[in-house]
Amino acid sequence: MANIFAKKPLAQLLGEANSTGHGTLKRTLGAGNLVALGVGAIIGAGLFVRTAAAAAQASGPGVTLAFVVAAIGCVFAGLCYAEFAAMIPIAGSAYTYAYTTMGEFVAWVIGWALIMEYALGAATVSIAWSEYLNKLLEVFGTSIPYNLSHSPFESAVVNGVTEHGLINLPALLIIVALSLLLIKGTQESAMFNAVVVVLKVAIVLVFIAVGWQFINPANHTPYLIPENAEPVKNAAGTVVREYTEWNKHGWGGILGGAAIVFFAFIGFDAVSTAAQEAKNPKRDMPIGILGSLAVCTVLYILFGHVLTGVANWREFADPALGGEASVTYAIKAHMPGYEWLSTAVTVAILLGFSSVILVMLMGQSRVFFSMAKDGLMPKAFSELHPRFGTPYKSNIALLIFVGGFAAFVPGSLAGDLTSFGTLLAFVLVSAGVWIMRRSDPEQHRPFRAPLSSPVFPFVPIMGILVCTLMILALDAFTLKVAMGWMVLGFIVYFLYGKRNSMLQKGIVVVPTEMEEQAFIEPDVHNR
Repeated sequence: MANIFAKKPLAQLLGEANSTGHGTLKRTLGAGNLVALGVGAIIGAGLFVRTAAAAAQASGPGVTLAFVVAAIGCVFAGLCYAEFAAMIPIAGSAYTYAYTTMGEFVAWVIGWALIMEYALGAATVSIAWSEYLNKLLEVFGTSIPYNLSHSPFESAVVNGVTEHGLINLPALLIIVALSLLLIKGTQESAMFNAVVVVLKVAIVLVFIAVGWQFINPANHTPYLIPENAEPVKNAAGTVVREYTEWNKHGWGGILGGAAIVFFAFIGFDAVSTAAQEAKNPKRDMPIGILGSLAVCTVLYILFGHVLTGVANWREFADPALGGEASVTYAIKAHMPGYEWLSTAVTVAILLGFSSVILVMLMGQSRVFFSMAKDGLMPKAFSELHPRFGTPYKSNIALLIFVGGFAAFVPGSLAGDLTSFGTLLAFVLVSAGVWIMRRSDPEQHRPFRAPLSSPVFPFVPIMGILVCTLMILALDAFTLKVAMGWMVLGFIVYFLYGKRNSMLQKGIVVVPTEMEEQAFIEPDVHNR
């Protein structure tokens, strides 16, 4: 069993990061592109959908504090990601970092968890995209039939008739369109993302500025959901939400809300998956990771404060009111005279969700690319398009897998599973920095996470603790499904990954001293 914890030599990773030419990813992204990628992934379903969900399910107006708690965990993890991404700028993100610090089996675990983060994240956002498309179409007096815009596991009463979902067709189509864009090229995808990011950030700022004047202070009292809070009932008198569990009220609710909104912060680590496509990764990766995290944290807190001030958090617990499209509901119900803003927000959200899906699909394809090069996934995932230089077979596989999930699985389950995958990745990356500081203290680090000495690794330990607490705060059903997914991953590893691993077969290509030194030396040409 000992060989399953064999580590991939750091020298080999540095050689791969420094390689150019046929079979390698193109370095086309600058610091601005990376920040835009991070913001593009962060601001989306997490802000426009999960904010109201966290307020209604656990945190109440204290959802702003839930964002703070989630952001604290992200800062610790983000510093660790930035150190690794600058030191080992190669596709694969947390999977690659784990391979060289904790061994192959842990790398597999984190790679399998990243599927939950990126692939299910893309599916979750595509489902939200479908919901908002219907909201936009309703403005023009039409809509997509319920059975063509919901999964087979969903049903609702529409005009007095119980409708059952068949397939979420809009969610499937947006996955197809963006997968084709990713196959076309990274630079084209980054340009599309940059334009969309500018638009949706502008709309978020307009909502905050306009909505501030409609804040009702009574909606922020009490700020935390009381322990004896009355259950929320819908118009028919049926209870739709209760608050008896420890993580559904009070300070426990803040932690529970943080676990829910943590899905909103997965963008900054998606930046690290593009490290092998950054022009000057030693400088640009920390800027992209920490810069996008800082910008979005401020916007999240302000947005959550305004949304729960404009509309009472209990309204969002009723699916008939603010459940699917909480922001547009809040504007229409509580901001008279600004109905136009509701339509503008819906359009911006649709475009914004598109950029989130794009970055998630990009991140997952790069993880598959790295795992396939190591032999842990089918070789086809590492094959690049002869003209576009993108891992097109990986994108096609994701189109089928993510598209199927988006078409046939409810969004709520996918969102919480994404949070689990994200948090697990953060825990292991934080642990990896600590291990690397002890095992290889002399290794050149263009960026160093502060307060992370081998003797007193404060930042990695806090990243591990905060993220672990948020994992425990997820609901029991999500944890059970996540554990089932991880067990499936163990089976796949021992039946396929271990048998085909390049490292297990002894196929290791170590770069020459000249190649390694060329990578380690400061890249003056790109400064």
